[in-house]
Amino acid sequence: MRHVLGKKIIIKKTKGCSIFPEMGLKEQQNCPSQRKIAVSIVLAFIPFALFHLCFDNPFSAIDDTTLQDSAARVVLTSYSSSSSQEEESQEEALCNYTEGKWVRDAMGPLYNGSSCGTIKDGQNCLRHGRPDSGYLYWKWKPNQCDIPRFDANRFLDLMRDKHLAFVGDSMARNQLESLMCLLSTVSSTDLVYRNGEDNKFRTWRFESHNVTVSVYWSPFLVAGLEKSGTLDHNVLHLDRVDEIWGKDLERFDTVVVSVGHWFLHPAVYYESGSVLGCHSCEASNCTEIGFFDVFRKAIRTTLKAVARNRRNVILTTFSPSHFEGRPWDSLGACNMTEPYEEGKVLEGLDLEMRRIEMEEVKTAKAVAEGRLEALDVTAISVLRPDGHPGPYMYEFPFKNGVPERVHNDCLHWCLPGPVDTWNEIMIEMLRRWRV
Repeated sequence: MRHVLGKKIIIKKTKGCSIFPEMGLKEQQNCPSQRKIAVSIVLAFIPFALFHLCFDNPFSAIDDTTLQDSAARVVLTSYSSSSSQEEESQEEALCNYTEGKWVRDAMGPLYNGSSCGTIKDGQNCLRHGRPDSGYLYWKWKPNQCDIPRFDANRFLDLMRDKHLAFVGDSMARNQLESLMCLLSTVSSTDLVYRNGEDNKFRTWRFESHNVTVSVYWSPFLVAGLEKSGTLDHNVLHLDRVDEIWGKDLERFDTVVVSVGHWFLHPAVYYESGSVLGCHSCEASNCTEIGFFDVFRKAIRTTLKAVARNRRNVILTTFSPSHFEGRPWDSLGACNMTEPYEEGKVLEGLDLEMRRIEMEEVKTAKAVAEGRLEALDVTAISVLRPDGHPGPYMYEFPFKNGVPERVHNDCLHWCLPGPVDTWNEIMIEMLRRWRV
């Protein structure tokens, strides 16, 4: 007995030749003729078998679009959409992009300091005379997957008919300006609103996709007053969000929040109208309570407010600085030209601020009405001491020689630079969410 392409055929032996009595063939004395007939019959079954495979094959439902989309996602398991529970399992199986290393990338950035008009002057490192360019030729390589290069058209498709808002301090603005530069590679950026000094409040429109992108300056996320000439400390009200962006919250479909470094400054904290305590407030008549618990309260208040009405929320985690214990005006501050090798670990301030954020995201995610996730960039970014403007926050700082002291920016990121990777990861999050 044999099987030919799924059809069972009984073969009997008689007088040294094979015949097919089940198919109504009579015994023949001429064996070669019988073999010809047998071959003809087998060949006749092939078209029927191929027809069966084409129309009954379970894999025939996968088209080219599905294959391309699956290849672009950072996913370790096959996709299933049979239930929301399985989709949640799918999310948990995504590649852990926080574990990996920086590897050399000959392709370099998608834009430069001349092609993008939204770069803040202090972060346009090459235009300000930074002599090395090697920091531009690195990419983040997770241990178990790849992060695709930023696809601006794909991003605009994902955000079609949506409003994306960045809310926070200058690190939120740094990420926003990186995104605008990446998008400018395929579409002109139409600035439709600007307010506040240093471009603290801006809105852009991409009419081709009906996409709106905004940035809101809010260094604490919660309500407060920044220190000024008449006020030597910040004032924070930890139980309510900053109205400057809170009043527009219903207009946002996706919110990216990012704060941290302003909480290190001297401040007095209020909760329910009463003084809760202060930080670095020697001259104030209140209790020193530090800032870690205050930072937690501010994140908790913010996530509770934004994670409503099925709104999507991304919290970009704490971005490390690289002063490395040196004074900010030290000549050798953040002067490295390559990433750290593997083995550099989070510690101290970076570790604690990230831990608070990750814990609060986990708690808020359990009750969030929409999608809520941390864009965990802290460990990735701590490996890039070479990515800051340093003395090139100002134009050609050494044109008149090398001074004893020079102002350094070892906090923000050059554009282009490592911060572009944050947005490459963010688009993968949005792709998975199918915004």
